[in-house]
Amino acid sequence: MVAEPILLDRHRPPSTLPLLDWTTLADAFETACLLRCMPPPAAPRQRLARLPVQPATIEFNREEAARRTRQLLDRLDIPVRHERAVGGLRRRYELHRLDVPREHRSAYVAMVENGWHRGRRELLGGPVPGASTARRLRRTGLAAAAWRAALLAGGRHVRRHILGVRITDRELAAVLVRGAALLDVPAMLRPGTGCYLVSVAHGPDRDRILHHAGEEAAHRPVA
Repeated sequence: MVAEPILLDRHRPPSTLPLLDWTTLADAFETACLLRCMPPPAAPRQRLARLPVQPATIEFNREEAARRTRQLLDRLDIPVRHERAVGGLRRRYELHRLDVPREHRSAYVAMVENGWHRGRRELLGGPVPGASTARRLRRTGLAAAAWRAALLAGGRHVRRHILGVRITDRELAAVLVRGAALLDVPAMLRPGTGCYLVSVAHGPDRDRILHHAGEEAAHRPVA
């Protein structure tokens, strides 16, 4: 089973959103990337484009993705309940459901929306003239966060010659390609049936992506 991500308001101008400090931005952006790794809810495309922002229960079929999302939301001061269910007859599977209490859902949606808009703008925007070394390092931190989310919650596509992830969200796929470039790794983007495959070559490129993706988690262990 797959998760139902929240629907972000893609038409709201980022300038109307409150500023976030870099640490909060990194956590909110990674949370948004985790949610965007999941396939969209089944509904007519034209309806999805018109829906307002909606809170939703998040479901993952990987415990690591659920635990990471729970950790990030905890750091953002958004409480969440984590439930585990086991289903299936011949083939057993685990479903991890995260539910934000109703009274916190508005803050949850606003934070994820803000993190996505600002993080995406930082990554996809061109180099800022005179940008400090600290800002350049923070941009690579956002790139690592996007790849960490994709490796945890996206569809892994591992072959002898590549490390890849399948993503249904086109904007997230673009973020991953740009993020890889900021980490000095060339990435390939290939459209597939209902998804996009973002991949890096096996060897030094793969090792560099895995190093950056695991760096923050190593310093802040999952609860």
